[in-house]
This record gives sequence, C-alpha cells and structure tokens, in this order.
Amino acid sequence: MARAYNFSAGPAILPEEVLKQAQAELLDFNGTGMSIMEMSHRGKDYSAVHQEAKDNLRKLLNIPDNYSILFMTGGASTQFSLIPMNLVGEGQTADYINAGAWGTKALKAAKKLGVKVNVSADVSKEIPARMPALENLQFTEGAAYVHITSNETISGAQMKEFPETAAPLIADMSSDILSRPLDVSQFGMIYAGAQKNLAPAGVTLVIIRNDLAEKSPETLPDLFQYRHMMETDSLSNTAPTFLIYMIMLVTRWLLAKGGLEGMQKINKEKADKLYAAIDKSDFYKGTAVPEYRSTMNVTFRLPSEELETQFIKEAAAQGMTSLKGYRSVGGIRASIYNAFPTEGVDVLIGFMKEFEKKNS
Repeated sequence: MARAYNFSAGPAILPEEVLKQAQAELLDFNGTGMSIMEMSHRGKDYSAVHQEAKDNLRKLLNIPDNYSILFMTGGASTQFSLIPMNLVGEGQTADYINAGAWGTKALKAAKKLGVKVNVSADVSKEIPARMPALENLQFTEGAAYVHITSNETISGAQMKEFPETAAPLIADMSSDILSRPLDVSQFGMIYAGAQKNLAPAGVTLVIIRNDLAEKSPETLPDLFQYRHMMETDSLSNTAPTFLIYMIMLVTRWLLAKGGLEGMQKINKEKADKLYAAIDKSDFYKGTAVPEYRSTMNVTFRLPSEELETQFIKEAAAQGMTSLKGYRSVGGIRASIYNAFPTEGVDVLIGFMKEFEKKNS
C-alpha cells in the first residue's frame, strides 16, 4: 500500500530511504548473518556503528572536542530529573524559562526533587503561543544552569534565537534537533528524545560539555551519572543498539541532504508554504505568534470543533494521518519534521483549500 503522509508529532515519520536500508539489513547486517539487534554491543561490527553515529552528529553540529555525545534511555522526560540530580550543587538555584507544556514538566520535575527553581520567564499559558522576549529574562546570579525548551511541540512555538547566559544553558531540543545549524558552544548541554528527528523512540541523545558531566555526584547510580556515561562511552550496560544504528542511518541521510544548512532551507520552504496557506484564509487561524512559529509543528484552528473533527477524518481518508492537535489544546497540528516530504505539504494545502470551499 502507499505510504501515508504521517503528520504525527512523535513517534514521527522517518526517511523512506533509511527505512528501506534498515529493512534490507534487518536479517543480515554487514555480511555477519545476524541482525544488528542480535549482535554484541562490544563487538567490532556494532562498535563501528556506534562510532559513526557519534562522528556524523559531531560533523553535522560541528560539536567541539570538549563535548561528549551520550546515548541514554528514558526519553527527555527522564532528563528532566537527571539534569538537576547531576548538575545542581548544594544551595544552588536552577533557572527555567517556561514557554509551554514541556517547559512546565521540566521545572516541575526539578521542584519535585527539592531544587530551588527560579522561573526566568513564564509564557506557558499565553494564547497565541509565543516564546519570551530575551531582553525580559530574569536570571539568578550563580545559577547552576538555565533550562529552555527550544521548540514547544504542543503549542507550535519555537525559539529563533537563544539567550546569552552566565550559567550553562541547557536545551531540550527533542522536537527540532538537527533541523537547523546551531552553535553548540553556546550550550552547556543539549538533549533530545529520538522519536521526532533522530530515530524510533527508545534512545535519548545527550550532548554535554565535559566539565559539566564531571559535576555528577558519586552517590548517583552509575547509569544516572553523566560522568559515568561519558567515561564508558554509553556502554556501561547494553546500549539500545538498533536505535543507535538508526541514528547512524538518519545522520548519514542528513549529510547527503547537504547537512543542517540544506535541511534548514528545506524545512523553511515547507513551513512557509503551509503558514502562507493559513494566513491567506479567513477559515483557518494560526495559534502561534508569527515571529515564533515553529518550522516543525504547525498548529491552527478551524471555525468550530465539529469542523476540526470532520477535517481530521476526511484528511485521514485521503492518506493524511495524525493531524489532531494535542489532547489538552485540540485544533490541528501538522508536524513536518526533517523527513516529512515537501509533496505531503502540497497535498495538505490542496486539501485545505477544498475543505474550506465546501464548508465556509
């Protein structure tokens, strides 16, 4: 059957070429007569995959030598707790910039651990959705770190620039990792769940400055310690080998597409087309402030919830799946991550025009 145009926010679409290669190698990887899922995480065949995944990431993001690449588990939600457990010293405050549902979850996790939290800005409840103005941020002197969520998947708001901070800047980039070039040296740590732009769910990418990783308390369990994960190259226990193999394939695909500069251009073209279709219409209404609109998650409303339900149903019948907005906010959400094809955006725009004609 034909591939669906999968607008899911995650687990999300993967590049078709990557899926086909994984399919072709599923039973016999590299002439070994075994699947990558069956072989030792310490053997030479898997070791080459592990190293290439890291090398590709380092190349794509131009990651400096004083940063380590870790492959962890538990998703970004586990990092919400591991970050304060590893990085907040006695008596220190952690600063959080809260721009939405995921920023709220991150700061709640820190508070649950008894960490003193300063909310540098809170626009999480604002409609239309936005990011805070950088000049209005209030930071704590001597803070352990400043935490941001670069792209709020649910509301469709994205940081276009990042704050300059005295404390290490830590970014949850789960939904826009590898979608645009970054200056990694501006951050103390970047982390991302894989299931949007990297690989299937189950592995978490952590890019951390080595001096920060060294702060991990010895009292933490080994697999919770950034220092331990850095020193063991994420191989203290059996790594999620198939998922890291998928990161290797996806990053190969990105390099072949022109790296992050090439991907940024493609992503901007896709998003600009879709936002233009929304803005030209009185029937559809975007839900994020224009200057903060996400290139990854395009959110909009129709004149009524009944029409939104009908829109989602009719779109699905035409092969456009997972357009329903997050359960807490409703509306429509079209997630157009790196792997989402441009022709799928064109198909959606054509459907939107026809739907408006029939129902306005």
